[in-house]
Amino acid sequence: MEPVKTKMNKKFWSSNKSSVRDEGGPSVGQWEIRPGGMLVQKRSSDMNPSSVSTPTIRVRVKYGSSYHEISISSRASFGELKKKLAEPTGLHPEEQKLIFKNKERDSKAFLDVSRVKDGSKIILVEDIENKERRCLEMLRNANVQKVSKSLTEINSEVNKLEERVIALEQTASRLGKVQEMDVEILIEMLMTKLIQLDGIAAEGDLKQQRRMQVRRVQKNIETLDMVKLQSANSSSIEGKTHSQRQGNSTIDKSMPILKPQNKGNYNEKKPFLQKTLNHSESIVVTTKWETFD
Repeated sequence: MEPVKTKMNKKFWSSNKSSVRDEGGPSVGQWEIRPGGMLVQKRSSDMNPSSVSTPTIRVRVKYGSSYHEISISSRASFGELKKKLAEPTGLHPEEQKLIFKNKERDSKAFLDVSRVKDGSKIILVEDIENKERRCLEMLRNANVQKVSKSLTEINSEVNKLEERVIALEQTASRLGKVQEMDVEILIEMLMTKLIQLDGIAAEGDLKQQRRMQVRRVQKNIETLDMVKLQSANSSSIEGKTHSQRQGNSTIDKSMPILKPQNKGNYNEKKPFLQKTLNHSESIVVTTKWETFD
């Protein structure tokens, strides 16, 4: 059995709903409770706009020594009013403070809920802290865009240089040597990119991108150093081989052809043979040989 009080509440609520429907007012589902416990009609886009008329009011906004009259819906928010004030005052909505009845109003608060009526006076002051914060944010965003653009440009240039490094490396593997001047020019160009990357101050993800670019450039420089060393070793081997061949050819030409001598003449020719052998030994001693793996 339900308590008597509960039955009375149900009866009262039922009678209220029927009276609202009889009077042609908004249904129960069209009401909502605002902060503070105030019961107001819902601001829903699904409602028929022709069924409820929205009054327009004119408010006077004082900014410094100037007054601005703004026409706006009575159900608009203070944030919407700030947007309308941005053009005549030159202040960004985030740089504005609206004071009504000696109290700063939040951008999400509604005019009608705050008792703003036609002809009400509102004071606008500049929010210095928000303005400074916004300026810093704009500078930070501009710096991020600048750093991102610089890294993109350097990455594109390093891509082209890396293709040339790969081509030189393939040439060195195929022929054993490359032009030293080509290697030096590429190393110098990559060092320039390394200096440019060192001068970029980045944070967060951009800092990580910069670090990866630095490692990439350093790796290409190391590759060119190896190509240069390989080419130098190859040239050194070829030069020494050529010198050895020339030395052997000189020795062969300087050595006289010895013909067999009779036993009787051996002692007579012995001084000459000894002199020739001494000459040959001196050449062999002064020639240094190297063995390469």
